[in-house]
Amino acid sequence: MISISVLGCGWLGLPLAKGLVNDLFQVKGSVRSEEKTEALKQISVIPYVLDLDKQEQDWAPFLHSDILVIAIPSKNIEGFSSLIALIEQSSIKHLVFVSSTSVYADKNGVVTEDQSALNASVLYQIESLFTQSTAFSTTIIRFSGLVGYSRNPGRFFAKSGRSVSNPDAPVNMIHQDDCVELIKQIIKQEKWNNLFNACADTHPTKREFYTQATQRIGIAPPCFIESDEQTFKIISNQKIKDTLGYEFIYPDVMKITYDEC
Repeated sequence: MISISVLGCGWLGLPLAKGLVNDLFQVKGSVRSEEKTEALKQISVIPYVLDLDKQEQDWAPFLHSDILVIAIPSKNIEGFSSLIALIEQSSIKHLVFVSSTSVYADKNGVVTEDQSALNASVLYQIESLFTQSTAFSTTIIRFSGLVGYSRNPGRFFAKSGRSVSNPDAPVNMIHQDDCVELIKQIIKQEKWNNLFNACADTHPTKREFYTQATQRIGIAPPCFIESDEQTFKIISNQKIKDTLGYEFIYPDVMKITYDEC
């Protein structure tokens, strides 16, 4: 049985771990506090309490797996450097690093996996640390704005006074279910040493998207800061669809529904 460790069992990592268990992988999962381990036990994930920001932790049992998925939003480049040294001494053969399309600059056009549109960001530096290692193969998946279930973008505007700039710029969003399934497909199809963008097919304007999101939960739409110039990027998902043969579960972001509880 292939063993997979998921570093960061939060909003994305927890349903991913559950999905991997359902697909008959042996799964280890990490959380940062003991009280969160029960949620992992309930879905048959072997729990570990680990924190990238803390020193003197025993990572060896958690890293005794075939595959590692890193699903934490940390920008701790020193912590990742130390972790890579540990991974290089472990049994990990393949790694999926969950990144973000925020590494791309706003070029007012379509953005592919081409490196020319990158920001000189800490996140890109962290990506490079993993891809430069020869001890394991790394696939980077850059997700756009994460939405779905409890993560309802309309709720961000529940407090009055919050505004939206560049209202006629397009949005780049992706549903949690697609995030989970895409990572699973990378693992199952063994698409290692790859770089993928992951974003839904449609790109409505911020004005359209956030107006609908707030209307659905019965609150006033945000204040839109009008501007003659819009800065934006449109994330292309063509490579990941072609490489994995993937059809998005939620291709149209305007049709995504959310948990309202």
